[in-house]
Amino acid sequence: MTKRQGGCLCGEARYEVTGDPLRVGICHCLDCRKESGSAFACYAIYPAKALTYQGEIRTYQGRSFCPLCGGRLFTVTTEEAEIRFGSLDEAPTDLAPSYELWIKRREHWLDPLPGAEQFDGDRPS
Repeated sequence: MTKRQGGCLCGEARYEVTGDPLRVGICHCLDCRKESGSAFACYAIYPAKALTYQGEIRTYQGRSFCPLCGGRLFTVTTEEAEIRFGSLDEAPTDLAPSYELWIKRREHWLDPLPGAEQFDGDRPS
């Protein structure tokens, strides 16, 4: 079974996620842009029970981060855990996004990801 480890910039908050993700995506929404400081956010969605973590975290509007360095880590609901690719210790080169959200906010200089499903807003449930 696949295990991936990750953590914050300073190393005080650590996590492990086990198994394969349910889905992998990219989001161009304003919230993801602002909290990531980038043009988009890339993440993998796992069952919530696949995630374990150690160390202190803080959460703002569902987004969890390290209170010391501010490193963004994950979002957890009762059913799912959204893991930010950038917080993983090793790049998940075996995972590729299958969809893009909020493409109406995608930068004009970014092309659609080939083969990825495109959504103007949130992904339908």
